Amino acid sequence: MRDEVADEKLMELYRDGDAGAFDVLYHRHKGGLFRYLLRLCKHKDVAEELFQDVWSNIIRSRDRYQPSAKFTTFLYQIAHNRLIDYIRQRPELTLSLDIEDGESDSLADHLTADAGTQPEILIERKRLVEKLVKQIEMLPAVQREAFLLREEAGLSLEEIALTTGVTTETAKSRLRYAVAKLRDGLRGLV
Repeated sequence: MRDEVADEKLMELYRDGDAGAFDVLYHRHKGGLFRYLLRLCKHKDVAEELFQDVWSNIIRSRDRYQPSAKFTTFLYQIAHNRLIDYIRQRPELTLSLDIEDGESDSLADHLTADAGTQPEILIERKRLVEKLVKQIEMLPAVQREAFLLREEAGLSLEEIALTTGVTTETAKSRLRYAVAKLRDGLRGLV
C-alpha cells in the first residue's frame, strides 16, 4: 500500500517515527539521485559520498520537515547544495556528465536496452545516445544541471528554480538554452 502513498506523506510519516516510510522514499529515489550526482561530478566515489551525505541530511532534518514543496524538490535541493559545497572545498573538481569507464548504469545502456534484438537498431540507437551524452556534456554546468533536474528528477520549472536558488525565469532560460543547444547538436542525426 505504501507504494501508492505520496512522497510528502511518506516524509511526514517518517518525521513522526515511521522508519518504514523512509525505506519506501529511499528505494523510490535512490537511483535517480545517484545518477544525478554521478553525471554532474563524474567520480563514482565522490558521487557515493555525496549520496550518503544527502540521505544523512534527510535523516537529520526529518524533525524539521514541512511539506511546503514536493519531496523531490526538497531532496534535490539538499543534493544541489551538498554538491556545490563539496566542489567549493575542492576546486580541482569540475562538474561533468561523463560516466566512468565500466560504469554499468550509463545513460546509453538505459536508452538502448529496449531496442529489441535487431542489431542495426541497437547500433543506431547507441550512436544517437552517445552523441546526446556528448552534447549534454558540452552544455554549461548550470544548463546541464537544469536539464538533468528536469529529465532525471522530473522537477518542474518552479522546483528547478527552488532547488538551484534562482528565479523561475532563470531556470526556464537555462532549460530552454540547454534544449536548444541539444537540438542543434543533434540536428541531421535523427
